Amino acid sequence: MPNRLANEDSPYLQQHKDNPVDWWPWCDEAFEEAQKQNKAIFISIGYSSCHWCHVMEEKVFENTECAKILNDDFICIKVDREERPDIDKHYQEVHMLLNRRAGGWPTSIFATPQNKPFFAGTYIPPESNAGSIEGMGFIELTKLIAAKVRENDEQLYKNADEVESFLAHEDHPKEATVLKEEFYKNFMLQAKNNYDTRNGGFSSAPKFPHTSTLSTLLDIDALFDDKAARAMVENTLVNMAKGGMYDLVDGGFCRYSVDEKWLVPHFEKMLYDNALLCKLYTKAYLAYNDESYLVIAKEVADFWHNFMSEDALFYSASDADSDGVEGEYFTYTYQELYEALVQNGYENAQEICDMLHISHHGNFEGKNIIYLEEKRPEWFDGVKHILSSLRTKRSYPFIDKKVQTSWSAMMIDALFRLGEVDASYTKRALTSLAALLETMYKDGILYHSTLIHKTPKVEAFLEDYAYLAQAVLSAYRATQDEIHLIMAQRLANKALELFYDKGVWYFSVGEFRVKAEATDNTYISSISIMLEILQSLSTLLEDEKYKHFAFKTMEYNSYELGRKPIYYPKMLTETLRYLKGDRTIKAKEQTLRTNALKLAQLRYPFVLLKSSEDDGFMVCGEKSCFANTKSVDELENLIANSF
Repeated sequence: MPNRLANEDSPYLQQHKDNPVDWWPWCDEAFEEAQKQNKAIFISIGYSSCHWCHVMEEKVFENTECAKILNDDFICIKVDREERPDIDKHYQEVHMLLNRRAGGWPTSIFATPQNKPFFAGTYIPPESNAGSIEGMGFIELTKLIAAKVRENDEQLYKNADEVESFLAHEDHPKEATVLKEEFYKNFMLQAKNNYDTRNGGFSSAPKFPHTSTLSTLLDIDALFDDKAARAMVENTLVNMAKGGMYDLVDGGFCRYSVDEKWLVPHFEKMLYDNALLCKLYTKAYLAYNDESYLVIAKEVADFWHNFMSEDALFYSASDADSDGVEGEYFTYTYQELYEALVQNGYENAQEICDMLHISHHGNFEGKNIIYLEEKRPEWFDGVKHILSSLRTKRSYPFIDKKVQTSWSAMMIDALFRLGEVDASYTKRALTSLAALLETMYKDGILYHSTLIHKTPKVEAFLEDYAYLAQAVLSAYRATQDEIHLIMAQRLANKALELFYDKGVWYFSVGEFRVKAEATDNTYISSISIMLEILQSLSTLLEDEKYKHFAFKTMEYNSYELGRKPIYYPKMLTETLRYLKGDRTIKAKEQTLRTNALKLAQLRYPFVLLKSSEDDGFMVCGEKSCFANTKSVDELENLIANSF
């Protein structure tokens, strides 16, 4: 018989509706019941495409012994971290406080009946392994906690009170530091220190794409002609696109690679990764004119359009597993591919298998992940069709059809960037932006997430305002329709009203008042996106108050930004922008549209576009316009000579 989660919209919660655990969704009634029955609270946080969340479900939540303990002695609450990122961020802070290291998913939180947390973990296997608390299995751990709560163990409640008081304390920076261009030199030193010279990227294993770091390196190269920055970007982009973490067959990037070569991925595909990487590869193409980058950007955009969208709205993620097996959809046996190649007339079938790293023993659990060491050979498109046909016989991974404002806006923003090269993507971006606003912006209220064709319920967080405003400003750049500029201003004003306080930004201010992260972690910090929005609005509207809010934000974070800029790539970019200043190109709307590609290829990274009745192109700084030209080709030198 299904539990209470059967009534929830979230695909992740729906995955757990048939567990023998008597799950509650996050609600006041659950916490009231815990106090009424004097039961400990167990909070489990995850998301639908999370591999280890599936493992914990199979090993623990489907385990009848574990379920009986939980049902007898706990109030159990399931949370979709994508639906409620405010709850997730709060408990990630709890995990960091209790364990002195970052958490992850699944997140496992144990709290008193009064919902004061005292224990935090991630995946916990059912059986114990060794005698320490670290090795304690779920069965032993839950029995111990249940006993201590029944006995009203004094130490447990004391620990919970201490955690509560620590969480209530807000840290503030030690001091402000003068903002300086030289911050970028420290960033370069730290990037080089983390850089993998052989494979690209900024760690060994597991390896994440670090999109924000790469984007800032592109800006540093553009501003300071830094050959080392360019080398790190190009080597990383080339290696990430060879296969493995990048799906050479369907397109799209997996979340991360478990090895240093980008070969073996965690196979789930997330909208935010693909949106940010689509924009990054487009940006690299515009900077370096390498067609291979444009190919990847288009393939990523097309993958999400063809596989992961409906009615111009984007799905949030697809799973790593098919039929309960990780990577089953994505991998191939030597025999199936070799025979398919021979049947399709390829006399060099063995050579093709060798080049694609297809072997009898495999490179992933006895099967093979497609991987190309060199650039795509001429025969690849034909073989890709065969590889795709083989996949059609398999079960496609589970798709989370949740629509999220922030992640969707990231992809829309990327499509506008790609549209500067190919106008068909601008049309696609405008259609998706209209669909997103119609779905998520109701009666002047912005919402965070919903399922396709469902009414949204969770109101927006800072990241939703930030990324949507960014996408709307990109729409303004592409169309020069002032309705987009007005909408961006409206979103920025509301974000300032709800989430800003004297240089501090909050991610959420409702049930949980959680400070927004200034560092770029899973994706770019919403604070830094707000810095981009505020500076753009200040220039476009000629309104200094927006730049004032941007400065106060940078000043608040300046001490850490100066010392550890590698953790704040986007904020560093926006600081350099603040110090160097925007350049605005004014021209007739049709002139801007006709020259969109050449304007996008201008080397200076902080160029805005604004329609006017001027003939030719007017080049403007912060306070005045200083040059006019009839030729788009002269703009590069005019901007360069303005500093």
